Amino acid sequence: MADSERDLEARFRELQDSLPPHVRVARAEAMFAWARELIGREIVAQAGQMSEARLKWETALRLYGSDAASRQLIQQMLDHVSA
Repeated sequence: MADSERDLEARFRELQDSLPPHVRVARAEAMFAWARELIGREIVAQAGQMSEARLKWETALRLYGSDAASRQLIQQMLDHVSA
Protein backbone atom coordinates (compact mmCIF):
# COMPACT_ATOMS: atom_id res chain seq x y z
CA MET A 1 0.00 0.00 0.00
CA ALA A 2 1.40 3.41 -0.97
CA ASP A 3 1.96 6.14 1.60
CA SER A 4 -0.85 8.27 0.16
CA GLU A 5 -3.25 5.32 0.53
CA ARG A 6 -2.12 4.81 4.12
CA ASP A 7 -2.59 8.53 4.82
CA LEU A 8 -6.04 8.43 3.27
CA GLU A 9 -6.97 5.34 5.29
CA ALA A 10 -5.68 6.95 8.50
CA ARG A 11 -7.68 10.12 7.80
CA PHE A 12 -10.80 8.05 7.07
CA ARG A 13 -10.41 6.19 10.38
CA GLU A 14 -9.91 9.48 12.24
CA LEU A 15 -13.11 10.87 10.76
CA GLN A 16 -15.01 7.67 11.52
CA ASP A 17 -13.72 7.64 15.11
CA SER A 18 -14.79 11.26 15.56
CA LEU A 19 -18.43 10.49 14.73
CA PRO A 20 -20.83 10.23 17.65
CA PRO A 21 -21.81 6.63 18.47
CA HIS A 22 -25.42 7.09 17.34
CA VAL A 23 -24.23 8.20 13.89
CA ARG A 24 -21.89 5.21 13.59
CA VAL A 25 -24.70 2.85 14.59
CA ALA A 26 -27.09 4.50 12.10
CA ARG A 27 -24.50 4.12 9.33
CA ALA A 28 -23.93 0.48 10.20
CA GLU A 29 -27.67 -0.18 10.20
CA ALA A 30 -28.05 1.52 6.82
CA MET A 31 -25.24 -0.56 5.34
CA PHE A 32 -26.77 -3.76 6.76
CA ALA A 33 -30.18 -2.84 5.31
CA TRP A 34 -28.53 -2.18 1.94
CA ALA A 35 -26.80 -5.58 2.08
CA ARG A 36 -30.06 -7.38 2.97
CA GLU A 37 -31.85 -5.69 0.08
CA LEU A 38 -29.05 -6.61 -2.33
CA ILE A 39 -29.15 -10.23 -1.21
CA GLY A 40 -32.94 -10.21 -1.54
CA ARG A 41 -32.70 -8.96 -5.13
CA GLU A 42 -30.14 -11.65 -5.94
CA ILE A 43 -32.40 -14.35 -4.49
CA VAL A 44 -35.40 -13.15 -6.48
CA ALA A 45 -33.30 -12.95 -9.66
CA GLN A 46 -32.17 -16.55 -9.16
CA ALA A 47 -35.33 -18.17 -7.76
CA GLY A 48 -38.13 -15.91 -9.01
CA GLN A 49 -40.84 -14.07 -7.13
CA MET A 50 -41.79 -15.29 -3.67
CA SER A 51 -43.72 -14.09 -0.64
CA GLU A 52 -42.16 -11.42 1.57
CA ALA A 53 -42.00 -13.92 4.44
CA ARG A 54 -40.16 -16.50 2.34
CA LEU A 55 -37.76 -13.86 1.01
CA LYS A 56 -37.02 -12.75 4.56
CA TRP A 57 -36.05 -16.27 5.60
CA GLU A 58 -34.15 -17.02 2.38
CA THR A 59 -32.14 -13.85 3.01
CA ALA A 60 -31.52 -14.91 6.60
CA LEU A 61 -30.34 -18.29 5.36
CA ARG A 62 -27.86 -16.59 3.04
CA LEU A 63 -26.62 -14.32 5.85
CA TYR A 64 -26.47 -16.77 8.74
CA GLY A 65 -26.56 -20.22 7.10
CA SER A 66 -22.90 -20.95 7.72
CA ASP A 67 -23.74 -21.51 11.40
CA ALA A 68 -25.29 -24.98 11.76
CA ALA A 69 -27.67 -24.03 14.59
CA SER A 70 -28.87 -20.92 12.78
CA ARG A 71 -29.28 -22.87 9.54
CA GLN A 72 -31.44 -25.44 11.31
CA LEU A 73 -33.72 -22.82 12.87
CA ILE A 74 -34.03 -20.85 9.63
CA GLN A 75 -34.77 -24.02 7.68
CA GLN A 76 -37.57 -24.83 10.14
CA MET A 77 -39.08 -21.44 9.42
CA LEU A 78 -38.70 -21.94 5.67
CA ASP A 79 -40.47 -25.29 5.94
CA HIS A 80 -43.53 -23.51 7.35
CA VAL A 81 -43.68 -20.40 5.18
CA SER A 82 -45.56 -20.13 1.92
CA ALA A 83 -43.84 -19.68 -1.40
